[in-house]
Amino acid sequence: MARTTEAPRARLSDRQAETVRRLTEAAVAEVAERRYEGLTVRGVARRAGVAPATAYTYFASKDHLLAEVFWRRLRDLPPAAPLPHGGSPAERAAEALRGVALLVADDPALSSACTAAMLADEPNVRRLRARIGLRVHERIAEATDASPAALQTFELAFYGALVQAGMGHLSYDDLPALLTTTATTVFPPGSPGTTP
Repeated sequence: MARTTEAPRARLSDRQAETVRRLTEAAVAEVAERRYEGLTVRGVARRAGVAPATAYTYFASKDHLLAEVFWRRLRDLPPAAPLPHGGSPAERAAEALRGVALLVADDPALSSACTAAMLADEPNVRRLRARIGLRVHERIAEATDASPAALQTFELAFYGALVQAGMGHLSYDDLPALLTTTATTVFPPGSPGTTP
């Protein structure tokens, strides 16, 4: 399956990048106070000290803004640390996504808001979802040389776990152990397409 993503936003000037940074930071603070339901781009703009019209030039909706918050955290996440003993394909795959699973774990309101936002059916969110999906896929593919089918299965399980955690059916703190169990099922020792 070919993986593609939209071209990133046109290069921002330092001033524009600072405005976007302020807006994304203000969005996190607004979610903490108002939750997803009470969040508005106008409220975020006020908190960031930015004119609402300016905020809307960068973010078409609160879902777009929250998807950007998640993307920035993922983009800035360091690569998974190598396992001291090399690790099995399952261990390497689980480790590759451990940090991703915990990106918003420390903030239940933000995790729930990001989950809702990422499911929005709007072009800007779809573009960010494509970038996020590509980055997640790359992290798993770099960790293990498993078959495309195994990679896709693990990705699907990971996204399902994130949605369940965002809906409150799982704890984000439980995700690392769940990833390990799932990876062991998807990448059993000696399975085809993995390096022994």
